[in-house]
Amino acid sequence: MPSDASSTPRPSRPPRPPVPSGARPGYRELLRNREFAGLFASFALTAAASALSGFALGSLVDRQTGSPFLTAVSMYGATFATVLGALTLMSVADGSRPRRTLLALQGASLAGIAAQAVPGLPLAARFALLLALGFFQSLGTGTRMGLLAEIVPASAYAPARSLMNITAGAVSVLGYASGALLVRAIGPQGLFAAAAALTALSLAAVAATLRERSIRLARRPGLRSTRAGNAELLGRPGRRALLLNLWVPNGLVVGCEALFIPYAAQYAGHLLAAASAGLLLGDLAVGRLLTAGGRRRAAFPLRLLMAAPFLVFALHPPLPVAAVAVFLAGAGFAATLPMQEQLLALTPESVRGQVQGVESAGRMTWQGIGAALAGAAAQAVGPAAAITALAAASLAVTVLSRRHVLRETARTPVSAAG
Repeated sequence: MPSDASSTPRPSRPPRPPVPSGARPGYRELLRNREFAGLFASFALTAAASALSGFALGSLVDRQTGSPFLTAVSMYGATFATVLGALTLMSVADGSRPRRTLLALQGASLAGIAAQAVPGLPLAARFALLLALGFFQSLGTGTRMGLLAEIVPASAYAPARSLMNITAGAVSVLGYASGALLVRAIGPQGLFAAAAALTALSLAAVAATLRERSIRLARRPGLRSTRAGNAELLGRPGRRALLLNLWVPNGLVVGCEALFIPYAAQYAGHLLAAASAGLLLGDLAVGRLLTAGGRRRAAFPLRLLMAAPFLVFALHPPLPVAAVAVFLAGAGFAATLPMQEQLLALTPESVRGQVQGVESAGRMTWQGIGAALAGAAAQAVGPAAAITALAAASLAVTVLSRRHVLRETARTPVSAAG
């Protein structure tokens, strides 16, 4: 990990690209920014690699063990390691050399995915690699999101995150759908090799387009700086409630998705693709069609939509009905966008990378917790009943915490989020 401390003068902060007054920037305008285009391409390629490698590992573990618990953990277990990054070194995301940091993290991820392609690798080694990749992924997300807040103006943040979320949904649709087809032809090792190639392209996109910049770090990054930033982040009750709603309902619903392979076997790729397609549509609608105020008002109904359709699994629906329910639930994940927007408005510029990295790490960690809970429940009561129970728990958390989130929302001006 490169050190960001330096005694040499830091370069002045480059000016943000202009945005026409009175208009929200569109996706094409954002992509004219060379640095954003490179960051966007890197994000898309990384998301595609994650979809392929996750499906490959889940399929491999399911074949070897037949265990719903181990299969669920193999698909989302990397999220457990993200909390380690958030608690130890996330302050590197706000260092003076984020481009160099991101390149190093991308290189480490490439090595880890390439190692998964080795035939005959013991499952214990595969799970160790999974945890290492989760650690690097958490730091990479914080660094990438900190760069995003520097590259685009505040008014363009919501459209930029929307475009990136839409892209994640689109490439996940392609990744899961193609993974379900390709795993029969080239096997899990072949999918790992394809994911490594995509990760290499992601690294090349960062190297070719991003330039080094200062993110105005006031102190040396490291364990002490990370702890101080996290203590400030979690010191406000309303902010804790906001983070709770970004983490827990989302994670429990991802636990439902982690059971698609045990529930639908060879048709699991169709359900995963339906979820990703719903995510794409939801983020497109919320990010481009709604104003900042509209996004805030839609946040609570969308959080309900994220979980409620999964209750139909209690009836063991046929595959087409299940796919429609999963699609609708995927659209509900767009609730994350207005809440991320609000969190950015509450964050000092000097620690934006760390705060967004902690938010992402907590969300991914809860996805891992949700997957583990789902797998354990499925061992006892079966996949359909476990999916139903986790969806009900997600709804309960959303409803019971609504008052605290509304209180925090009232304290933040709508215009602050762009």
